[in-house]
Amino acid sequence: MTATQVKLHIDRPKVADGAALWRMAKDSKVLDLNSSYSYLLWCRDFAGTSAVARDEHGEPIGFVTGYLRPDRPRTLLVWQVAVDEAHRGRGLAAALLDGLAARAVEQYGVRNVETTITPGNTASERLFTSFAGRHGAPLEREVLFGTGLFPDGPHDPEVLYRIGPLPVSV
Repeated sequence: MTATQVKLHIDRPKVADGAALWRMAKDSKVLDLNSSYSYLLWCRDFAGTSAVARDEHGEPIGFVTGYLRPDRPRTLLVWQVAVDEAHRGRGLAAALLDGLAARAVEQYGVRNVETTITPGNTASERLFTSFAGRHGAPLEREVLFGTGLFPDGPHDPEVLYRIGPLPVSV
């Protein structure tokens, strides 16, 4: 069953969703887990540039967090994407990313999307490569933060994916 076949609603996260976002990030076993406090703040301060998917009962089952880059306000930096394990494999991450990008283009004049991905995270690599393809946008990659920059032990490099310019309507 695909995301379009599942009855779901994509909207802005609310502060009350912070705990569910933290749990999904923790359960992903791939994302760098931030403090639970940071997810509460994110749902409060960056709700306009983030999205949450809700099931038929209104419970969060996936999310995308992002922000507008202060020095490039027409660039949406996607921080994290996660889908609850029970709902993976249905295109929900792509639907969330497409929905958020469309809203950001319309409301904030966003022209570019950026994210960082560690090498070997094939799900994220596919998600953002296919996003660029669906929207006919160029994709550039370069190492943003090398391994040696991370003070807390071994960390894979973070590769910047720069997608854009996006079409005026996504």
